[in-house]
Amino acid sequence: MTETPALQQKRPGRIARVWRPLTIAALALVLVATGMLLRPLVFPENHSAPPILSQVEIGFTQDMTAHHEQALIMVQRLDPGVDPTVRQLAQQIADTQRMEIGTMLGWLRLANASPDSKHPMSWMSSTAAHDHSMPTMTSTNSTSMPGMATQTELDSLATARGKDAEIQFLQLMLRHHTGGVAMAKAADQLIASGPVKETARGMITTQSQEAGLMTIMLAQRGSQPLS
Repeated sequence: MTETPALQQKRPGRIARVWRPLTIAALALVLVATGMLLRPLVFPENHSAPPILSQVEIGFTQDMTAHHEQALIMVQRLDPGVDPTVRQLAQQIADTQRMEIGTMLGWLRLANASPDSKHPMSWMSSTAAHDHSMPTMTSTNSTSMPGMATQTELDSLATARGKDAEIQFLQLMLRHHTGGVAMAKAADQLIASGPVKETARGMITTQSQEAGLMTIMLAQRGSQPLS
C-alpha cells in the first residue's frame, strides 16, 4: 500500500515527538551523574567515620586483656594435684577469661589499636577519674592495675603443693578478681553504651560470683583473703 504524501509528512513529526522526551531524559541522567562526580570537587565532603572504640574503651580493653593474661598464668602455675573443686574453679576461670581475651583482642584489631598499653590505667586519668563515686583503684605492683600479683608471688605459687597451693591460689585469684571488678565498674561508669560496656558488666557479675566462692573455700581451709 502506497503512503500518501500527507502520511509521509506526518511520520517525521510523530517520530520527533516520541524521541524528544527520551532524549531529554537521557540528558538529565547524564547531568545528574556528572553532578554526583563533580560534587566532591566543588563541595569537598568533610565526613570522618566515627572511631570504632573510644579512648576509654581502648584503654580498658588493653588493660583488662593484660589482667586476664595474668589470671591464666596463675592457673597454669597451680599444682595439678590440688583438690578437684579448686582445680575445677581454676579451669572455669581460665575458660571464661581466655574467651574474653579473644573478644577484646578482636575489638582492638578492628580499632587498629595495639594489644598492649604503654600507659596502663591512663584511661582513668581523665576528669572522671576524680569523681568520688568511682571505684578506688589499688595495686600491688608497678603496673598500677589493681589486684595484680608480683613476680615473687607467682614464683611461690609455682612451687607450692597441696593445701598450701590451694590457699595461695585462692588468695591471689580472689585479690585479682577484686581488682578486675573495680576496673570493670570504672569502665561501666565511664562508657555510655555498647559492647565494651556490656562485657564489663558481665565481668562484674561473673567475677563477683567467683570471688564469693573463693572466699568460702578459703574459710573452709582456715585461711583469710589477702589484705
